[in-house]
Amino acid sequence: MFAFIEGLLDYIDEETCVVDAGGFGININISGRTAMMLPGIGEHVKLYTYTAVREDSISLYGFDTREDLNLYKKLITVNGVGPKVGLALLSALDADAIRLAIISEDFKKISSAPGVGPKTAQRIVLELKDKIKMSDDALVNSIVNSKSLDIVTSNDKSTTDEMKDAISALVALGYGQTDSRKAVLSIENVEKMDSSEILSAALKKLF
Repeated sequence: MFAFIEGLLDYIDEETCVVDAGGFGININISGRTAMMLPGIGEHVKLYTYTAVREDSISLYGFDTREDLNLYKKLITVNGVGPKVGLALLSALDADAIRLAIISEDFKKISSAPGVGPKTAQRIVLELKDKIKMSDDALVNSIVNSKSLDIVTSNDKSTTDEMKDAISALVALGYGQTDSRKAVLSIENVEKMDSSEILSAALKKLF
């Protein structure tokens, strides 16, 4: 129904915001991550929206990027993933982490979101793996380029830059630094691989 809602932010909490669009206060369900990206009350905001229509209600779900909205639309096509569960997934994990978990078949990571059990996680992977277009390389780069992930010391001579990138990405996905490093170092011929190949192999060892 609505491609996006644009106006002034009137109210916000962890699950909902109200946007004043031309004098109409529009209630929009949002993820925790979207809530963190919103400006202050009274400031301009634009949210890309999905309209969920039921017999007794019409609800809007909003996202700060069109990319998140497109992923959300894919998630809710999976049996057992309704609008609220899809939003819970995007609150628990950012879009890149979800894509990487799907591509690498990391059922454990997906099922860490509230309301997502192991069977639902498996359906998400099976139904969406071929629909996720972003490459492993792009996903790894988007994770390891964050300044907040500078967790591997530069004087660690036992690891290559590609290995450090993979370890950083694993930690970003919720794995412990020690376990991540052990998984990477246990990969045969790891020094000849690029970061995406290392990441994929390490995730299989951590399952």
